Amino acid sequence: MIRLMMTHVLVFAIAAATQAAAPLTPDTPIECRPCADWNRPQEPFRLFGNTYYVGTAQLSAILIAANGGLILLDGALPQSAPLVDANIRALGFRTEDIKLILSSHTHFDHVGGIAALQRASGATLAASASSADALRRGQPTPDDPQFALQDKRFPAVNDVQVIEDGETLTVGDVKITAHFTPGHTPGGTSWTWRSCENERCLDVVYADSLNAVSADAFRFTGSSTSPSIVDVFKRSIRTIEALPCDVLLSPHSGFFDMDGKLRRRREGNANAFVDAAACRAYASAASVRLDRRIAEEDATHSSIDSLQRK
Repeated sequence: MIRLMMTHVLVFAIAAATQAAAPLTPDTPIECRPCADWNRPQEPFRLFGNTYYVGTAQLSAILIAANGGLILLDGALPQSAPLVDANIRALGFRTEDIKLILSSHTHFDHVGGIAALQRASGATLAASASSADALRRGQPTPDDPQFALQDKRFPAVNDVQVIEDGETLTVGDVKITAHFTPGHTPGGTSWTWRSCENERCLDVVYADSLNAVSADAFRFTGSSTSPSIVDVFKRSIRTIEALPCDVLLSPHSGFFDMDGKLRRRREGNANAFVDAAACRAYASAASVRLDRRIAEEDATHSSIDSLQRK
């Protein structure tokens, strides 16, 4: 079942005075084996209506244009911030007009650029309590499946507004709703909004990663030091499966086949990004991967028990 939206709505008034924006100054780049490939430039483009892609070739950053202000979802790597800034401007918008910044999950390849983009815009950054904790720490929280991996730090952000599951945030004429989808990270959040083009309006979903990826010692099925998060993860998958979903987006461009859809659009398919079954397929694939991981953990646990009995 889709979580019911909370009646409390946070309104970011466009008419209100905002903090003066500063020129974008990126933070120290993060080095990792796939970082250069992830950070290849990508020409920005309109996805549908007021929704645009402003990220890199493989790391998503999504811009929503409200009347009088902008919403940005994710900021990719620290070294991606200048590319995101340039992409926003190439579309005719201004980074300093961003009023609200949101995130999918707090790993360095998705929130690394947020600190610089917030400094440049003066935008409000809103996140789940767990994600807010990680953003202030500048690293994943200890209960993150990938916490034990090395080099997971990212530029910290101190000014974070905590939101609730199902909360709807408003900038101008755009309402965007948070759906907590923990599993990949404890504070993982997916986002939904309506995007209109002429008389046609579609439901857009920015679905967080549903991959059961972790440090070697972490067990999604639980251990002597940590509880099982299998039920939590499965509930997140069901949440995505049940969402009204015409356009699926996600933190890595490959997760929603951006390149393939752009190619089909260039070939004449104006609705290449529209697929009412996309969220269900995304959730189904995640369920298969999670079941495979559970089976692997159970097999490993059985093997250990067998050895201990000998």
